Amino acid sequence: MRLLNTRPLEDAASLTQALEDLGHDVISAPLLRIEDIAATLPDLSGIFGLLATSANGLRAFAKKSDRRDIKVFAVGDATARTAADMGFSGVSTASGDVEALAQLVKAECQPSDGALLHVAGTTVAGDLGGELQAAGYDVQRLVLYKATVADKLPSGLKKMLSAGDVDGVLLYSPRTAATFVALVLAAGLEKTCATADVWCLSLAVAAKVRNLPWRNIHTSRRPEQAALLDLITNWTAGERPQHER
Repeated sequence: MRLLNTRPLEDAASLTQALEDLGHDVISAPLLRIEDIAATLPDLSGIFGLLATSANGLRAFAKKSDRRDIKVFAVGDATARTAADMGFSGVSTASGDVEALAQLVKAECQPSDGALLHVAGTTVAGDLGGELQAAGYDVQRLVLYKATVADKLPSGLKKMLSAGDVDGVLLYSPRTAATFVALVLAAGLEKTCATADVWCLSLAVAAKVRNLPWRNIHTSRRPEQAALLDLITNWTAGERPQHER
């Protein structure tokens, strides 16, 4: 299949490689641009762990600090791999969403162990800090980056959509999904989605794309890239797991 990778530039290459390894052609058109924000790190001496709800927060933190001995609690496996690649010595993954991350923290540490620093962007999903604070944890949120949405589709992509040359679109976040829908509608290309499938990382993502006439809407069983790639592989192999519409 010819698939559209909408991930930010920092994450696009690894997804493109994974899809190409599965035999797919890949078009990359990032819909979010990640920009670091000037911020001062707090005193890290009392920080027991970093809460990482995306790899972008870890990348921004790593530019400001050489500390790699702080425990990392990662929302998913891809974020955990990023932490490990950066040299963090202790990494745990929730393999899920923000709620799963909160449960992981509660299972692996106590409020008395020390403060938790959420390395985040200006926009976050859920209320990780609120849930953990309600359980007695000292959670500090440090905003290190912002994600700016694209204001139009690349001209080459619009031509490919118009020609029916895109078989599927991968969407990883509700914000990216909403951006894609808005740009498609603004370009008057909504009818082109009738010849394409959309592959959504979660139900929250799928909920943002239902007003376009997709051929099929597929939703990963878990909000993890590995699960989404398995879904794509099974579908192309002829297996037809239930998808959400």
